[in-house]
Amino acid sequence: MKYSGVEWIGNIPEKWELTKIGQLFNLRNDKVSDREYEPLSVSKIGVVQQLENVAKSDASDDRKLVLKGDFAINSRSDRKMSCGVSPLNGSVSLINTVLYPKNSNVIYNDYMNYLLKNYGFAEEFYRWGHGIVADLWTTRWQEMKSILLPLPSLDMQKRIFSFLSAKTIEIDSLIEIENQQIEKLKEYKQAVITEAVTEGQEKNVAMKDSGIEWIEKIPEETFVVPLKFLLAEPMMYGANESGLREKIINGYRYIRITDIDADGNLKDGDENQYLTQEKGEYYNLSEGDVLFARSGGTVGKTFIYHESYGKSAFAGYLIKGKCDLNKLLPEYLYLYTQSSIYELWKQQIFIQATIQNIGANKYSMLPIIVGSLEWQKKIVSYVQTKINEIDELILCKQQKIEQLDEYKKSLIYEYVTGKKEVI
Repeated sequence: MKYSGVEWIGNIPEKWELTKIGQLFNLRNDKVSDREYEPLSVSKIGVVQQLENVAKSDASDDRKLVLKGDFAINSRSDRKMSCGVSPLNGSVSLINTVLYPKNSNVIYNDYMNYLLKNYGFAEEFYRWGHGIVADLWTTRWQEMKSILLPLPSLDMQKRIFSFLSAKTIEIDSLIEIENQQIEKLKEYKQAVITEAVTEGQEKNVAMKDSGIEWIEKIPEETFVVPLKFLLAEPMMYGANESGLREKIINGYRYIRITDIDADGNLKDGDENQYLTQEKGEYYNLSEGDVLFARSGGTVGKTFIYHESYGKSAFAGYLIKGKCDLNKLLPEYLYLYTQSSIYELWKQQIFIQATIQNIGANKYSMLPIIVGSLEWQKKIVSYVQTKINEIDELILCKQQKIEQLDEYKKSLIYEYVTGKKEVI
């Protein structure tokens, strides 16, 4: 082994070379239209057909050409490891750098997909960039072309690619098994919640017809009541304001739908936004307020606010429901929105609408199976205990996935930098 002189590469085998990216690749900079060339997305899973959840530009003629076999990488630091060899001809946004090999006798493209997609190169790529703030940090071709890469012989590239392909397929299949088990646990969690709100905590209780076809029977001691009759005040839309990136003295954390994860938890990090005291005070949140998403791909998602999150206001794509604490427990309402009964109600709403949108007037009519406060407390206590047990199992599965993913990253790094040798 010999020292490469490059920190992220470290030691490499004696026969390997160090070569600048600019010596291996040419820049492809042809402008095209997405009407002629299929729009593609450069994502963490590689170059794929344009994803539905990406921001789409009106500048359909202002795109970059990508041909099958080209390597495309997103130049933005907040898109780390969004890159890959394209399996298709198409077009990508101008923020991407598109490269093609100078000499196929020197570079094996599929191997380069592993080399340029490993976490060591990703960190080096962005170290060469420049910008004002983190999410505007960019690495251009003029910097990228000077980055050094470890380069084995063409035959060795092919051998490493074959080995890594087999190993990553094996690891990915183990990850997929864990993901499937997580989905089953989530389905079980929803079933536990649904059974509790529709049948109660105790077994063999007297049941009666709910009067609603898709709810069917409910416990004798409960009723189906439109949500608006269980609230302390009419449902309310959030602020139509632009948030600020920096915290403000006496200001509010600005909660948007994108700040709420799939499990209904509030994210906390660099993407946080804030409102001034003046703009946020009318939309401030109190303990137990429940927020409902009103449109888009997240329509129907819910979130329960706790004071431990800190002083907060909510944004316009969210609708606030404040429970009348003499009639409805916020924790029960939130659990209810995690049930399949709630999902069935949403489907009824979508069948009647041309777009997926649920406004305050529709949420107000959400039928809630509700009993006494004591009944609700028992349901919440029972379900929360069961959910905690299920969530522990889910967490173990997620940790196993993280370990497998880290192992895969480490394996790729060690072989593309020659730390381990293919036998």
